[in-house]
Amino acid sequence: METFYVHPDATLGTGTEIGRYSVISEGVSIGPGCVIGHHVVVHAGTRIGSNVRIDDHTVIGKQPMRAANSAVTKGGSQPAPVIENDCIIGTGVVLYAGSNLARGVLVADFASIRERVSVGDFTIVGRGVSIENDCTVGRYCKLETNVYLTAYSEVEDRCFIAPGVLTSNDNFIGRTEERFKHFKGVTVRKGGRIGVGAVVLPGKDIGPDSVVAAGAVLTRDAEGGKVYTGVPARKSGDVPDEQKLDNQGWED
Repeated sequence: METFYVHPDATLGTGTEIGRYSVISEGVSIGPGCVIGHHVVVHAGTRIGSNVRIDDHTVIGKQPMRAANSAVTKGGSQPAPVIENDCIIGTGVVLYAGSNLARGVLVADFASIRERVSVGDFTIVGRGVSIENDCTVGRYCKLETNVYLTAYSEVEDRCFIAPGVLTSNDNFIGRTEERFKHFKGVTVRKGGRIGVGAVVLPGKDIGPDSVVAAGAVLTRDAEGGKVYTGVPARKSGDVPDEQKLDNQGWED
């Protein structure tokens, strides 16, 4: 006896396996060769490509909740998410409606990816990472364990964000009506790197190939190709040539 539920209007590709007590909702499309774990919920309309793995207790296509006094969450139903070919999604992940994972993305256990977020090809979203609404993450990025990427942020291609990095989008710290005009996330330009436990304040721009060192608090924009250290972070030198993106031999 089958112990999972597949809606009659859902489509499953050849060789796709569904674990026990999983729910595949109306209009879902799952390509061939996928493995869906136990107790997975895939909400209506979700599109999943081929050779995708989704581990136990993950939720795909959750609609966002909006508190009565929420400052940045917009109301209204979001479109179904899209997961391209060859993605791996771990245990306990919540992937919201309105999100999009490109080819070969890995989302590790207990990560959360909110609505209107796109993640580029072959990017790694680490364990416990939170990507808030209205963010863009590029190709070949690494967001390590417990990174918090605030709403309205952009991370360009080939960026590295180390464990425990925190970002913010509200310079008014939740006070005054004026703050609603100025919400702005962070921008990490191509090849930018942020060290363990660094804090990046609202609206800051981290230039291409720049480095924000471990434990730094970035209160100003970071010039490309420079190293920033300390609290508050100050420019302390140049990124060595051998560490620059153009010298890694990687193909885009």
